[in-house]
Amino acid sequence: MTYAERLNAATEARGNLCVGIDPMPSVLSAWGLGTTVAGLEACSRGIVEELGAHVAVFKPQSAFFEAFGSRGMAVLERVLDDIRAAGALSVLDVKRGDIGSSMTGYAAAYLDDASPLRADAITLSPYLGVGSLLPAIDVAVASGRGIYVLARTSNPDGEAIQTADVDGASVAQHVVDVIATGNPGWDHAVGVVIGATHRDLRCDISGFNGSILVPGIGAQGGTMEGIRAVFGAVSHLLLPTVSRDIIGGGRDELKNRAARFTSRQLSIE
Repeated sequence: MTYAERLNAATEARGNLCVGIDPMPSVLSAWGLGTTVAGLEACSRGIVEELGAHVAVFKPQSAFFEAFGSRGMAVLERVLDDIRAAGALSVLDVKRGDIGSSMTGYAAAYLDDASPLRADAITLSPYLGVGSLLPAIDVAVASGRGIYVLARTSNPDGEAIQTADVDGASVAQHVVDVIATGNPGWDHAVGVVIGATHRDLRCDISGFNGSILVPGIGAQGGTMEGIRAVFGAVSHLLLPTVSRDIIGGGRDELKNRAARFTSRQLSIE
C-alpha cells in the first residue's frame, strides 16, 4: 500500500487526530518523572501505551530523544516499534534538509525498511530547494512511506521567509505548488506542514493533493474550531496535531484530554 492509502485507512478507522510525543522537561515533570533517560522512556512509551489503540498517528519529536545521546535514540527506536505494534502510523519530526549524498543518508536513516529508526513519514525542510529532497522522496515512495515538507510553519519567526515574494508568489506557495505538481508521480506521498496559528496562510492550498500536517494547536494558540475557516475545502486532508495540551497533564489525563480533541474533530469534517 502507498502511504496515502495507509494514512486514509488509519484515519477512517480512528479519526484524523495526530498526537505529538514531545517529552520535554515540563511534560516529564507533569508526569512525576525526572529529566532522565528512564523518565523519557516512561513518558514517551506510556503515551503510546495509553493511546495507541485509539489514535491514528503519533508525531515523536526527535530532538527530545537526541538530547540524551545514544540512549535517547534507543528509546526512540522502541517508541517507533510501539507505534507500529499498536497499528498506528508515525510521523517522525526531524526537519532534515540537505543535498545529494547527505539527503540520501537521511533517507536511509529514517525511511529505509532496514533502518531501526524507520518511521511511516518524516518532516523535511526545503530551504535548500524542494528538488534537494528528491532522494528522500524517492525512498519514501518506493517503501510506501511519506514526507511532510515545511511550507507555512506555526512559529511567527518563519513568516518573513515563508511569505517572501518570489516571482509574484510567496515561498510557501512555491513549495505547495512544486509538491502538488509532483504528487501524481509520487503516489501522493508528499504532504506539507502548515500551522494552525495563521488567519491568513498567504498561500493558496485549495488545489493541494496530499496530506497536510497542522501543528500549533493548543499551546501555540491554534484551535480545532478555527481550522475549517482557514483551510476550507481541503479540511479533509488535515492531520491536526496536538502535543502539550494532551500529554502535558500527566498519564492519568491522557485519554480524557485526547477524547476532548477527538470529539472536536467534527468541526473540520
